Amino acid sequence: LRSTDVEKAVFDEVYRIKDGLRTFDFLSHDCSTLVTGDWYGDVAIVDRRTPGTSHESLHSLDTKTVRCVHVHPVQKQYIMVAENSIVSIYDARCLKASSTEPVSQLYGHSKSISSAYFSPGTGNRVVTTCLDNIRIYDTSELTSRAPLLTSIQQNLYTGRWLSKLQATWDPKRDDCFVVGSMQRPRRVQVFHESGQLQHSFQDPEITTVLSVTAFHPTRNALLGGNASGRLYVFTD
Repeated sequence: LRSTDVEKAVFDEVYRIKDGLRTFDFLSHDCSTLVTGDWYGDVAIVDRRTPGTSHESLHSLDTKTVRCVHVHPVQKQYIMVAENSIVSIYDARCLKASSTEPVSQLYGHSKSISSAYFSPGTGNRVVTTCLDNIRIYDTSELTSRAPLLTSIQQNLYTGRWLSKLQATWDPKRDDCFVVGSMQRPRRVQVFHESGQLQHSFQDPEITTVLSVTAFHPTRNALLGGNASGRLYVFTD
């Protein structure tokens, strides 16, 4: 894992493991500490201020693999971990070397999960992407079992050669998210948290699945990318 100084064009190695590094997120507002997840079910806490490329602590979760980690945007002590078929929220202050009890869990996934993200403003919602459905959960109160609000049936199976589709929030608001689609003609879709389709971005030039999608943080612009390295930008 490396950090980049864009102005100086310098890359610094932050964290190194033998193999299997899968996902990371910043744990602090100043980006000095990170949480990482790997294919073997381990979560590591990394401090960029500490010399070297090792972790501060390593925690083995009761799962075969960690597919996605995401930190609560307001209450930074809460770490969400997408596992095989369940999403768990942990308190970083209470992580143990093994067998840590989660604060809350998001049930209902029948197939493999590719991602889980807190809504960007408040963290009161979570959107998860599974091979069969996109699901929205209420995390305004971190109860032991987070309530499921909405389930959107989608074909999200990309096969082995494409990046997994992941629903990601619009960073400017807490109620809309974007996701690529396997449908033809190829498109990118924006949904409301209620499950209603808000808009489909289509163009004859889009000939492949846009697996990676992201909103601009301040402008009304949307970016989609595919396995060929081609990028598509949609603006108002």
